[in-house]
Amino acid sequence: MSCNWGTELWDQFDNLEKHTSWGIDFLERYTKFVKERADIELSYAKQIRSLSKKYHPKRNREDESRYTWFVAFAATLQQLNELAIQREDLAENLNGQIVCELTRYTQELKAERKSHFQDGRRAQQHIESSWKQLESSKRRFERDCKEAERAQHVSNKIDLDNKTDGEKRCSLKARQTAQQKQQAAEESRKDYVTSLNQFNQDQHQHYHTLVPVIYQRIQDMEERRIERIGEAMRSLAEAERKVLPVVTRCLDAMMEAAESIQPRKDTHQVVEVYKSGFDPPGDVEFEDYSATMRRSISESSYLDNRTEERRQSRKLWPFIRKTKLLTLLSSPRQPPPPPPTSPSPGGMANSPQSPPTATREPITQRLNDLMTSGYRTRKQCLRSLKRGLTLKLGSNPADCSHLPPEQRRKKLQGRINNINQEIQREREQRDALLKMREVYERSPQMGNASSLEPRLDEVKQNLHRLEEELRRNQVWLSEADSRLSDHSSRRQSGGCGLNSQATTPGSTSLKQLDNRSPASRESPDGSYTEDHSAELHFKSRSSEFDDDFDDEEPLPSIGTCKSLYPFQGQNEGTLSMLEGELLSVVEEDKGDGWTRVRRNLEEEGYVPTSYIKVFLDSSAKGFVQNSRLV
Repeated sequence: MSCNWGTELWDQFDNLEKHTSWGIDFLERYTKFVKERADIELSYAKQIRSLSKKYHPKRNREDESRYTWFVAFAATLQQLNELAIQREDLAENLNGQIVCELTRYTQELKAERKSHFQDGRRAQQHIESSWKQLESSKRRFERDCKEAERAQHVSNKIDLDNKTDGEKRCSLKARQTAQQKQQAAEESRKDYVTSLNQFNQDQHQHYHTLVPVIYQRIQDMEERRIERIGEAMRSLAEAERKVLPVVTRCLDAMMEAAESIQPRKDTHQVVEVYKSGFDPPGDVEFEDYSATMRRSISESSYLDNRTEERRQSRKLWPFIRKTKLLTLLSSPRQPPPPPPTSPSPGGMANSPQSPPTATREPITQRLNDLMTSGYRTRKQCLRSLKRGLTLKLGSNPADCSHLPPEQRRKKLQGRINNINQEIQREREQRDALLKMREVYERSPQMGNASSLEPRLDEVKQNLHRLEEELRRNQVWLSEADSRLSDHSSRRQSGGCGLNSQATTPGSTSLKQLDNRSPASRESPDGSYTEDHSAELHFKSRSSEFDDDFDDEEPLPSIGTCKSLYPFQGQNEGTLSMLEGELLSVVEEDKGDGWTRVRRNLEEEGYVPTSYIKVFLDSSAKGFVQNSRLV
């Protein structure tokens, strides 16, 4: 179908001007739409990238990479980051290929439209000017004709009434005037004909030459605008289509990552990570305390029996909480101070027999901070206590003997693998240096061979050190493997691998502890150690107070006491008290001069027996109620 604005819309100049203006407005609106679409894609990519970065595994959680579900999630985050990159590329293409091009084209289109409509207005003004000139000549010709007709009528009338000489002269003058008017009318007629011919020529040229050409240009401009909009839409769809294959690959990779999750393998990895290699604890043997009783049956015998029965329900070593180790390390290990000569607080401070003043140890300060601090500070205190306990027990040995057997084997195996890699790198570097030295010896102009000797010596020393370390770790690994094999053989034969007998003061000697098998030497928190002296010392102290500290249920109060003198508990495990203070008695003196007391169910420790006056439950029940002691 053929159409021409110049022939079909020759009289619609104003409507065409409005239509083309609306078309340019639409082009600008579409450009703004594409720009906002690019901004949305860019914002989406930024949010996706931020989300991927937020949930990306941290460096301190690298141990989780051994699990398939964690690896799958990490792969999903990586593909999500790739999706964000594709969205950023899409936004960049939209801004660079469409928005910028359409903005430039819109400016050019505005200038072209302005030029075309200026030409159309000039042509319109020209035809209007020609029409006005035609109308003017036409009115002048009409006026001259009427005047000439009027003059001729007057002349004819005078000629009919011509009787006298004066009248004849008037008739002559009227005839001359009529002739002049006729000549003017003839000239106006000629001008009118000329103007008419000129107008017809201009009008023909306007509607058959100028207007079609101008309108055709405007039509071409409009078609180019519409075609450009179509190209922009196709470019937008094509830019979106280009990222679809990459997006599809990312989604396929996410699906593969999800399908790669293996629950059975992950549960097996948990066993590999946390397996200690220890044997389960054996039966607890009966311990006869009747042969070592030192005092006769007294008023508190029933209470002692009740306490002894409760002690027998203590927990085994592998299940003791870590906070109990701090208590085991904080019991008083020196004789109690004698009572002061003066009951006054001032006499206590000045008495030469009072306990020596000493600065509190760091663990004491951390315990005080722990009891008086808030939740956040309490976490820091616990970390500080852990560091203090590590310093008190000593640093980890080089042979990893502080770890459980299975964990020790894995640690040593990983260390051996790293050493082998370092040895391989050093050997490659040594071979490269030797080849370079040979080249320098054959061609001295390339370099000095003696300059490589210091580096070769350094590499050889490193190799010697690494080989020694490798042999040492291999010996430790073989030792760990032999112990694991011993454990496995005992487990298969039904033997008891771990002797978890609870020990009390006087029931187990250091010699007996030392004679235990290496496989059964365990620390209270389930670790493994090779240090005989440190282990025995630690276990003797911890087993001595194992019955006295239970994290699940505190010991009941067996009575009350009143302090006779002030006491400053400066050692670990002791409790400070003021003169005349009322406390609850948790455990009687066992002959070592110390009594275990409690204050307000929170503070608990040992005080010298000679510094207090004890009231048992049978004689001090009412006294406790009146004093509001817990």
